[in-house]
Amino acid sequence: MNFSVPQPLSQPGIASAEDGVVLLDGPNGVALTLTPDAAARTGHSLVSAAEMAERQRAEQGDAN
Repeated sequence: MNFSVPQPLSQPGIASAEDGVVLLDGPNGVALTLTPDAAARTGHSLVSAAEMAERQRAEQGDAN
């Protein structure tokens, strides 16, 4: 079997609120329905991870 390595997406997902839940529509058909609490915690986690990834990229750039 030939499995391809997933590549990072550069298009952001779009969040909306409907009937008391949060809907997240992303590229390539990715879709999530979250409670408001889960959406908020996911958002905070995404921001933290994005900041860490940016620092990692900067460190890699310094090493080259």
